[in-house]
Amino acid sequence: MHNRIKPTEAEAAVHHDAPMEMDRRRRLIAFAFLLTGVFMATLDNQIVATALPTIVGEFGQLERFGWVGSAYLLASSAVMPLYGKLGDLFGRKYVMMAAVFIFTLGSATCGLAVSMDTLIAARVLQALGGGGIMVSIFSINADLFEPRERAKYQSYSSLMLMLSGAVGPALGGVMSDLFGWRSIFLINLPIGIIVLLGIGTMLPYKRPHRKPKIDYLGAILIASAIASFVLWADSSELFGGLLAPQSLAILGIGALCIVIWIQVEKRVAEPVVPLSLFSKSTVNLLLIYSMASGAIGIGLSTYYALYLQSAVGLTPTNAGLFFIPLTGGIAIGSVTSGRIMSRTGRYKIFAVISGVSAVLALTAVAFLPQSAPLWAIAPLLLINGLGIGVAQQVPVLGVQNAADKRDTGAATGVVTLTRMGGASIGISVYGAILAASVAHLTVPIPGIDDFEKLTPKDVSGLPEATRLAIAGVYNNAFHPLFLTGACIGLVALICAISLKNIQLPVKGENH
Repeated sequence: MHNRIKPTEAEAAVHHDAPMEMDRRRRLIAFAFLLTGVFMATLDNQIVATALPTIVGEFGQLERFGWVGSAYLLASSAVMPLYGKLGDLFGRKYVMMAAVFIFTLGSATCGLAVSMDTLIAARVLQALGGGGIMVSIFSINADLFEPRERAKYQSYSSLMLMLSGAVGPALGGVMSDLFGWRSIFLINLPIGIIVLLGIGTMLPYKRPHRKPKIDYLGAILIASAIASFVLWADSSELFGGLLAPQSLAILGIGALCIVIWIQVEKRVAEPVVPLSLFSKSTVNLLLIYSMASGAIGIGLSTYYALYLQSAVGLTPTNAGLFFIPLTGGIAIGSVTSGRIMSRTGRYKIFAVISGVSAVLALTAVAFLPQSAPLWAIAPLLLINGLGIGVAQQVPVLGVQNAADKRDTGAATGVVTLTRMGGASIGISVYGAILAASVAHLTVPIPGIDDFEKLTPKDVSGLPEATRLAIAGVYNNAFHPLFLTGACIGLVALICAISLKNIQLPVKGENH
């Protein structure tokens, strides 16, 4: 039998604040426009990956290749907490519309870029809106739906994030080939305008019951700290390693900003992120869980394509097909758990299931022999995908339920930030592990000077013995990478087990 955990006063405050008064049809139409906005923002970050080689071919400056993506991640992460707080202070409707407008304007600027430098600058502008869209969608869900019902609709929001990751790379290649790379940015103009009109028309304005006071210094400090940590996670490419002197200096700057920020937040009336949020064990556990889930669900997925092509030997097309079990599992898990959470109000069990599946699936993949058949790999990807999917909305729901209603936006911003931060750090750590393992395991391969620079197409034209030798090196290199992912999954599992078995409230329920 489950024990009912009595919420704190802060948690009870959430339950007494009813969602917006509007008929169900209008509520769902508004939600559909919100989903379109978040799909547009997340798709664009995925779609640009396959277009980058074409962009570099036109502008040159290969050394700035990585910054087209890194600049977006850096800027969007830095503004996430600020958008959450602005939504709490001024109402989420117009903050969301401002984010969509900035993103759309940034997209137009990207499409008109005349050099790599102007494209990177335009990506920063685009990200200043994209970060706001990511945070606002989950915050507005808290205004639209009761906690129980919200679980179901949060799963649809999470599903949009995963769907964009599944179709983005392929769509980017197709659009670049048919219409040129600028089309992947310019297509956002009509979509952004439609989303703006839809939200402006269908989403009511919910006025906050407090006088806005913006903590400018706190906002600058937290943005600087976040930017420093994200830049540090990317510094292996810039300075040759995460522990290089320049990298450690950046990390030190971020730590100093955090120390000063804490002192500032103690003294202001409306802190960007209320420090009281971190006084709750449920919130702290869920934030660590969110970071771990980002490292596995987003960060590790980036390396599956390389694994399938380099270690397993699949063509890019076949590797893409093998993403179907992973993304399909995420979709099935997310929608199914969302519906069950909506009925039962329980979310801890899904966090535990997700942690167990990550540990088991990633450990199994790590120990797969080079000769493992494809039918053995696909089920493991499916299990991993199901595990990622069932807990997609757990951190957001749990933290929103634990936080004071007046701080829902700020709390949502912190959760979204930890997930993206976990993904960013995970990608860099995995990359460092892979690079070190390949360098350590590399043996001379006849006729190959530097096999790391070989494309899948190049490898397919090599003799079978050479292909197997290259695949063997990568297979051994991925062993510690997947074990690292399993260890991160273990951290998530420990956090999940440590959570209180809180039940989300139902409409009209008093505590």
